[in-house]
Amino acid sequence: MKLENEFWFDEDAGPLVRPYAVARGRTRPTRHNLEMTTLVVAARTDGDVNVDREYAHILRMCQRPLSIAEVSATLNLPLVVVKVLLSDLIDWGLIIFRSPPRTSEVPQMELLQAVLDGIRKL
Repeated sequence: MKLENEFWFDEDAGPLVRPYAVARGRTRPTRHNLEMTTLVVAARTDGDVNVDREYAHILRMCQRPLSIAEVSATLNLPLVVVKVLLSDLIDWGLIIFRSPPRTSEVPQMELLQAVLDGIRKL
């Protein structure tokens, strides 16, 4: 028996299906190897592009270089969803990306300890 005021969802839980729907069910970018530290910037500064709301929001945000992690945090969307959306924008020529160089060099323990000590002094 269902009460009149009983709902099947919890408003405090937020949008449960939205990230999946925003990415149109995709869980991986098309062909770009995007990391959370990859920088993205809009290739065009004019706002005369006809795209969905999430894409338009990303383009407005990326008028200056941002990391994918920053875009994800600002949009409050999972990182994988943002990577899918950014990959689409890259494919369409609306976003330029630059991944940080890969290095196999391991930082020296003395340097890491000095950084940690400096942070602790703050």
